Amino acid sequence: MPYSLVIFDLDGTLADSFPWFLRIINDVADHFGFRRVRDEEIEELRHASSREILARLEVPLWKLPAIARHARRLKAEAAADIALFAGVEAMLRTLADNGVQLALVTSDSEANAREKLGPAASLFAHFDCSASLFGKPAKFRRVIRRAGVEPGKVIAIGDEVRDIEAARGVGIACGAVCWGYAAPAALRALGPDHVFERMEEITSTLCPGAVARMSGAISGNADR
Repeated sequence: MPYSLVIFDLDGTLADSFPWFLRIINDVADHFGFRRVRDEEIEELRHASSREILARLEVPLWKLPAIARHARRLKAEAAADIALFAGVEAMLRTLADNGVQLALVTSDSEANAREKLGPAASLFAHFDCSASLFGKPAKFRRVIRRAGVEPGKVIAIGDEVRDIEAARGVGIACGAVCWGYAAPAALRALGPDHVFERMEEITSTLCPGAVARMSGAISGNADR
């Protein structure tokens, strides 16, 4: 079924922030008193859910709002060092040009999100940013309501287990990208509706007609 609304995650999906995260996580751990991450356990944690990660690192849940605020501040300071993945803007523009509404749902601030997206921010019709006590499902519902789209025509695309769980929780399709925070095997194990190994696969899956027209145009030019 063609999708009328695509809800994107930001970090690890559109923005290459995982290297930055690895650089700051142990400083944040020291600041808030939870366990530091050892180099040898990074890959293991990429196979864990958000709840499992919090438990393994012994993060006090009551500190999460303060940790989120601190992380947003650090991220704002490092905005210039966090780039979009190659091909993001072209992919987003193709979707928008073909009538697909774009939404961004992230725990980051909208100001940080817009700065990371740069000119591509103008392609998004809806933003639902900042941390929420009710998590991503509540944000997904708000965005779907604002967009006026039936849940059956909505897909959420992210890079973590919680993105898939949130999409399933509100009855929308889910797509998982293989270049973000969670290990591809952990994402595939949950059976998302689509798994994207390369950026261009998002376009070819969601806008096959546009890709076919582009290929035809290139072929026609080559024949001249």
